[in-house]
Amino acid sequence: MAERPIRLFGDPVLRSVCDPVEPGDSRIVPIVTDLVDTVAIPGRAGVAANQIGVALRAFSYNVDGQIGYVINPVLVEASGEPELVDEGCLSVPGFYFPRRRHPFASVEGIDLDGKPVHLSGTGTMAQALQHELDHLDGHLYIEGLEPETKREAMGLIRQAPWY
Repeated sequence: MAERPIRLFGDPVLRSVCDPVEPGDSRIVPIVTDLVDTVAIPGRAGVAANQIGVALRAFSYNVDGQIGYVINPVLVEASGEPELVDEGCLSVPGFYFPRRRHPFASVEGIDLDGKPVHLSGTGTMAQALQHELDHLDGHLYIEGLEPETKREAMGLIRQAPWY
């Protein structure tokens, strides 16, 4: 299929809680292909379906040279004392802000054939899993910023040329 444009902060689809994918739903095949094509661009760690305008529970990832996807992901574990990490988002381009994330995360879901998928990791993988699941629940990473940082972030975002 193809790389899809990323929806930007302010687009209502980013605030939508994404619907689960029914097993055997043929609509998901081209969406997964587009998610993988869209995340394969260097510098991208993850893309949630609503970031390409589709309110279904699926995301792709590109971490440490490993590219893949998961459908109907569920957070199984997020552990360790949350740490401040610099975080950005394709839907809020050009900005990185310190955000607390657990240093380990684990997700379970399925692939296109309905087979189980288990993803887990630390570092960038843990951050990406938590970030993409937030997207699927209709939350942007800026919502989890410390209050003063969030005020600063919103002021900068409102001045961005794409806003």
